Formats: sequence, C-alpha cells, structure tokens
Amino acid sequence: MEDYAKELEASFRSIKEGDIITGTVIAVNEEGAILDLQYYAQGVIKAEDMSSDPNFNILEDVKTGDTIEATVVKTDDGEGNILLSKKEAVQVLAWDILKGYMDEKKSLQVKISEIVKAGAVAFVEGIRGFIPASQLSLTYVEDLDPWLGKQLEVRVITVDQEKNKLVLSAKAIEKEKAEAEINHKISMLAPGTILEGTVESLMPYGAFISLPEGLSGLVHISQISQRRIKKPSEVLNTGDKVKVKVLNTNDGKISLSMKAVEENTEADEMEAHQAEEYSSKEEATTSLGDLFKKLKL
Repeated sequence: MEDYAKELEASFRSIKEGDIITGTVIAVNEEGAILDLQYYAQGVIKAEDMSSDPNFNILEDVKTGDTIEATVVKTDDGEGNILLSKKEAVQVLAWDILKGYMDEKKSLQVKISEIVKAGAVAFVEGIRGFIPASQLSLTYVEDLDPWLGKQLEVRVITVDQEKNKLVLSAKAIEKEKAEAEINHKISMLAPGTILEGTVESLMPYGAFISLPEGLSGLVHISQISQRRIKKPSEVLNTGDKVKVKVLNTNDGKISLSMKAVEENTEADEMEAHQAEEYSSKEEATTSLGDLFKKLKL
C-alpha cells in the first residue's frame, strides 16, 4: 500500500524543462540510455548528451542500475518520453562537487585526454580540467606528448565556476608522498648515529650536509669544530666528505655535529692508549714475577 502511495504521488509530480531529476538506468545501448523516473513517463538520454569527456564510452561507463542525475530538456520527445541531458546537469552540479573535492584534498584518478600548450587536459565530473606542465610531476617535464592517455592521480587545486576554470595537480600528491617518505626515514634515525656525508652548501650559521637515503641535515657553526670559528668556510668547502653525528631529529629536521665525532675519536684514542699502557704494565709485572720465581732463595 505504501509503495502504491509513493507511485501515485510520483505520478502527480510536476516536471518542467530545466528541472534536475534523478532516475535509474533500466536499459542502455549505443544510442543512449532509458531511465525509470518513478513517473508516468520514462526518461531518455541520448549518448551525445551523456558527457563532454571525449574518452566517455556509454557502453563501458553506463550500466543498468546506475543512478543518474539529469536535466529535463523536453517533457515530451514526441514518443511519450522525457528527454534528458546528463551533460547539462553536470554543468550545474559538478562545480559544487569539485569545490568539495578541493576542500577535502581528495585524490582523484584521471586520464589525460589531450595535450595542449603548456599542459594537459583531463576531465573530472564531466568538467574539462587543465594540468599545467609544472603540475604534472615533481621533476621537470619537457616533452608532453608521452603523457597523452596516461592515468594520473591528481588533486583539484583551483575551482572557478564563473571563469569555467578547473586546475588539477599531480605534483601536489607526489610532493606529499615524497615528504612522508623523507619524514619516515628521518624518524628512523637514532641520535648518536655516525654518518658520512657531503657538504652541499655553506651558510653563515652552519653547513648543510647531504646524507644517505636522500636526507639532508644541518651542522650548526658551533658544532663544526672544536676550535672557535667565525664562519664555516674557514674549515669546510662545498663537496667535502665529512663524518657527522646525529644529535636529534626534532620537527623533521636533522641536527648534526662534526665536533662530537672528533670528541668520540679522541675519547676512543685515549681509551686505546690507556688500555695499551695498562697492558704494558701488566706484562712488565708478570715478567718481574716470573724472574723471582726462577730465583732460588
């Protein structure tokens, strides 16, 4: 009884051109799709009114049972059906969806459908999006042609409905993944670890050292040498190979010390020297004892 009441209520709905309504796909072929609108008439969407995406294939992308929102183009197509356009509905609804994607920083899978000047084109929610060449990858992209047809994970970085402007970025996601990987490597570094690195740059306040695993750390000027220096260049040059000790990894930054390595080395040398002296004395004592044993008193 309840279902009948709903069907009866639906049959008395007033549908007019321009309305956006929802229907369920009950049949699909190369020419278009037929929708159940819970109304006295069925909805029809022609294939060309489904999407603006040149990669769209109605037989692959639309299935029986799919729920589709579409705009009413005509309340009667001449055959008693309601003519609909998903393409038009997308233009109205998609911008809010895209704004939501941008606010959520949602990762999206897209396929590059066209190469244009200074970038590439991919469709999201039926809207043409632009990926600048500088946003395709973390590395510099000189030749765009090989990117045609490539699947990319992107993020929406600009949504401007008034200017019909949608900008996407794969670089933003790659950058986050690279930063997460670096942070993980840093977190695995234990204070006290001795590493070998290369001086990559000198600053008035210290030296940046290139470390294994693509890491980089700072040796503050106070940690460069045991003697007081006014600037790092007094004892270091770019490209020098140095040994450093990890002091800490606070806030994702690696603090290093060359001075601590020198102190460790000196301490080790002193300990070795003391051990050698002790060993020599013991040998001397033993030799004297052996000598007394041989004497007959």
